Amino acid sequence: MAGEAQRVIEQFWAIQDEGDYTKLAPLFAEDAVVEDPVWGTYNGREAILGFMTTMVKEMGERQIHFTVDKICGDDHACWARWTMHSPEGSRGGCGIYKVANGQLTYYRDYMDPPVEA
Repeated sequence: MAGEAQRVIEQFWAIQDEGDYTKLAPLFAEDAVVEDPVWGTYNGREAILGFMTTMVKEMGERQIHFTVDKICGDDHACWARWTMHSPEGSRGGCGIYKVANGQLTYYRDYMDPPVEA
């Protein structure tokens, strides 16, 4: 049976699949932290909303979208294996998440190294 963290992350990915990342902001606690390997660290829901607004624009322009491959978690922590799809090809990665009181408190992505041709 899925725990609270897994349920929140399943909701996160259902929203992300729609392409409007700004709709993810309410899932984050007021003092949440997002660490993105490309774009940096964002502290607090307001900063995270700004980051998500940038992501809508950037991912749209770059024709990038993500699909989730596997989600696994308990009541406090969760991980998700995902694939990034772009015109240049696909690349895998993993997100780690911490959840408290039904809201994300921490989120960080890790990307697989690029495949060398």
